[in-house]
Amino acid sequence: MADTMQFDLVSPERRLASGQVASVQIPGADGDMTAMPEHAPTITTLRPGLLTVDGPDGQSQYVVTGGFAEITASGVSVLAERALAREDMTQETMDEIMEEAKNTYTKVKEAFDNQPGPVDDAAKLLSDMVAMGEEIGLSAKQPNL
Repeated sequence: MADTMQFDLVSPERRLASGQVASVQIPGADGDMTAMPEHAPTITTLRPGLLTVDGPDGQSQYVVTGGFAEITASGVSVLAERALAREDMTQETMDEIMEEAKNTYTKVKEAFDNQPGPVDDAAKLLSDMVAMGEEIGLSAKQPNL
């Protein structure tokens, strides 16, 4: 059994991480999961949250706002909508992300006239953004919805 696997984290702007790791904790849309070497092949969507990587140099964390993760027996590839190293996350960046989520919620709510489905999905996205902010110690400045 292999001790490590290949890990790649890519956002539209750049490649954030690439290398051999022992495990990757993924904020999956259907729940958190940990991928390790020899994991069964899986593809999952990401919810906003922290992606935690255990590698030879210790633990690294990345804030992701969505995307996909492909897990194979030999590695994990994460294609994130937006991602940055946890230590690079600032209150200003959190405010920008929250403003985008609020705008998405408002547009969907208006376009679908409060129909279940799309409005619920947009509300969940906003809720996940608030939870992510709380988890990393930043204020999400919760809106009155």
